[in-house]
Amino acid sequence: MISTSLARIAVGVAIERRKAKSAWADFLWRPVAVFAGEPSAKPWTPIGGEGEVTLFYAGDAVIELHRTETTNYRENLTSGSPTLWVNLRPTGSEPPYELLAVTADPAEGEAFTDAGSNLIEAVPMPIGISEIIGRFIAEHHVERPFVKRKRNR
Repeated sequence: MISTSLARIAVGVAIERRKAKSAWADFLWRPVAVFAGEPSAKPWTPIGGEGEVTLFYAGDAVIELHRTETTNYRENLTSGSPTLWVNLRPTGSEPPYELLAVTADPAEGEAFTDAGSNLIEAVPMPIGISEIIGRFIAEHHVERPFVKRKRNR
């Protein structure tokens, strides 16, 4: 698939496995952090934890930045708590999830939730990534006036 993005940010994703207090599931999984760069660790390498909680490096992804979405990125950065959305798909085997995407676009993050059984989680955006996105907005943002459409009757 051809990408129309003008910038790409390589990121890694950390997810948490927590012992479930349920008769229907042994573990609860959730993304907890995204960090800039690609570590040398292989996907699904344990990277920490304590007690009944284990952290795993789930793998790497790319945040694609598009000039048409700068308004959404700007709203995300100025929200007071910039966020990235992580999309994981259940595999039905080991490892239990496949990392599909990471986005800084709130609209795309919301659209991820339409996939039904995928695990979608919003995580805090690291400062380094927000600075890259801020520079992208400064370079590519164009104010578009709102035009109310009139209906023909």
